[in-house]
Amino acid sequence: MWKRLPLLWTVLRGDARQLWFALRHPAAPRWLKVGSVLIVLYVLSPIDLIPDFIPFVGFMDDIVLVPLAIRWLLKRLPPEVAQAAASRRAG
Repeated sequence: MWKRLPLLWTVLRGDARQLWFALRHPAAPRWLKVGSVLIVLYVLSPIDLIPDFIPFVGFMDDIVLVPLAIRWLLKRLPPEVAQAAASRRAG
């Protein structure tokens, strides 16, 4: 389980940083916080859609689903939060 965290961070570093900045924005909606907690719980959970003991394929659900979920949340941000988070990510 812990071996996959560095790989996930490498794959989604930019989006994760933008999500972090969006979460810290004063106008961040409650659903963003709930969605982010659910993503973290999924990553840390020992229960996966495809069990991790299956070589290579077991980690693919995390590598695909987590970035998709983060991108999905980011696309639904209010414009002022999205703009502020994107500018902080770039700078």
